[in-house]
Order: sequence, then structure tokens, then C-alpha cells
Amino acid sequence: MGMVLKKKIQGPSAWKGSELSKDDSWIYYLSEKTIASLENALEKVQRKGLKSPDFTKEDFPIENLSDEIAYFAEELEDGRGFLLLRGLPIDRYTDEEASIIYYGLGLHMGIPVTQNAKGDLLGHVKNVGALDTKKVRVYQTNSHLPYHSDLSDVVGLLSLRKAKSGGLSSLASTATLYNELLEKHPEYIGLLYRPFYFDHLGVEKSQGLSPLFSYYDGKLSCRYMREYIESGQEKQGFPLSKVELEAFDLIDSILHDENIRMDMMLEPGDIQFANNNIVLHSRTLFEDYEEPERRRHLLRLWLTMPNSRVLAPDFSTRSGIVKSEATAAK
Repeated sequence: MGMVLKKKIQGPSAWKGSELSKDDSWIYYLSEKTIASLENALEKVQRKGLKSPDFTKEDFPIENLSDEIAYFAEELEDGRGFLLLRGLPIDRYTDEEASIIYYGLGLHMGIPVTQNAKGDLLGHVKNVGALDTKKVRVYQTNSHLPYHSDLSDVVGLLSLRKAKSGGLSSLASTATLYNELLEKHPEYIGLLYRPFYFDHLGVEKSQGLSPLFSYYDGKLSCRYMREYIESGQEKQGFPLSKVELEAFDLIDSILHDENIRMDMMLEPGDIQFANNNIVLHSRTLFEDYEEPERRRHLLRLWLTMPNSRVLAPDFSTRSGIVKSEATAAK
């Protein structure tokens, strides 16, 4: 176990949803100039007969947006840890055109990495099956998606269509979570720095052994996937103890506190980016339309960022797969 942080985290990453909901300072509105640049790059990709994700950064030239992209990267790593980009006129584009713009922007922000065993670089978040189907993950249903972090530096979502009702995206600051634990329940802190087994759907044996919290190189990082931890510990023959379950229940209660979490509806055209090391994300239950073409549909990116923090050796990703892929891509 590495160093344990014993003082509260200060700064923009320690936000509360109740405070951010009072204004829209966390929303970045895309200008007409920015949209025009993205559309010009889209046209260049189309002229070459390319589709997402089968093109490169050079195929989608938006060098004139370098200052904005640098701001996005800085805000994700050293700011609040999340961004909502609003203003993309989604009605102008087909789904394929929207995916080219989204993926092209992602290429300039970081390096896309695979999201599953099939090697998908661009994921489709939509309701495709029942929750009790073993091959279906929760994000492929209309069920509530518990708070968690994904196995990449940053996760991005582009909303193509929203649900008939429900489907709110919820974010929570891990710095605020940590501050709450430190102030009110410090007895659990040391426990959460111990390594846990993380399971992954469709894998016989657990992959990854990592603590929930890691303080390294001056930054606190968090990885939390309760369902996968419980399953991983069970598979290894070490089910969570009573005190560990109490700690997880406490974490969940803090994350669901209306004062802590940030709820938002991703409107069609909205793009949300979140740093998985400092922000946890969730989604509420939703009701979909009957017609397949109207159903809720988001596109997902996992990115390794050029300015990402240095992680402790024991703070693992997906058995090192994400990091090794990014290294190879460079």
C-alpha cells in the first residue's frame, strides 16, 4: 500500500453538484467558427471515402482548434475533471457524419483505445438486450447504471438521440467523495487503499488487482466498480467482508446524495468527456421509444490523454491492456 492522503483536497476538482447546478459555467458552447472547422474536416474525410473509426488524425485536420483542445485537456486533468460541449447541430448530420466529427475530435484530444474484447474503438451505448443475458453489459440495457469509472484516462459520450424519458447522466467528484469520507468516516480510508480484485464480464478469472484510492505523484486517483469488485472477490474465493461492504454502502450513499452528484440530460449533439481517475459516472433508468430508429443512442470513446497523470504501479488498468495499446499507438 502506498502513501495515504490524510488531508482534504482543495481546488476545482473538489466540486459539488449542488454548487455547479446554479450556473452553466461547466458547459462549453461550441462557436460557429469551431463547428465550421469540424465540418470542413468532415468533408475532407468523406472525400477520401473513409468512415469512422478507420481514419487518422491527419485525415481530420483541425489544427486551428488547438487552443480549444488544449483547454479541454487541461480542464479534464487539472480542472473539474469533466466537460460538456454543447452546440453541435446534430440534425445536420447522418449518424455516420456525426461519428466522424466525434471520432476526429477525439483523435486530436488523445489516443482512442479499445473498449472490449472485439477491439471496438467507437462504442455504441444503447438498449439491445435484457439484463439477465450473460453477454449483455449494463450499458446495453435501459437499466440504472451504478456509479463507476471506465478503464481509460478519459471517457467520452456523444448523444445522437435521447430516450423517451429518463436516462439522465450523473457525475460525482472523487475528490469530494474522499473529503466526505475523511471528514465523517476516516476509519474506512486505510481499507480503501488496499487492493481488490476487479472482474470483467465474460472472463473466467478476474483481471486486475487495484485499490479504490491511490495517492501518487501529488494526485489522488480513484477506481470504483462495485459490481465488478464483488464478483472479482467472489471468483478469487475472497468475498467482501462485513466492514468492506459497509465501506462500499457508505460510498454509494455519498455518491447518490443530491448535494454531491451532478445530474444532466445529454441532449442530442451534446458531447460529455470525463476523467476516469477523478470523476465517477452513472445513468438513471430510462424508457425507450418503440421504433428502433428513435431509441436512445450514444457513441462512446475511451481516450489515453497526452497530459494524463502518472499512476502508481499498483493502480492497475485492464491488466495493462489500455496503457500498452496506447504506448504501441504512439
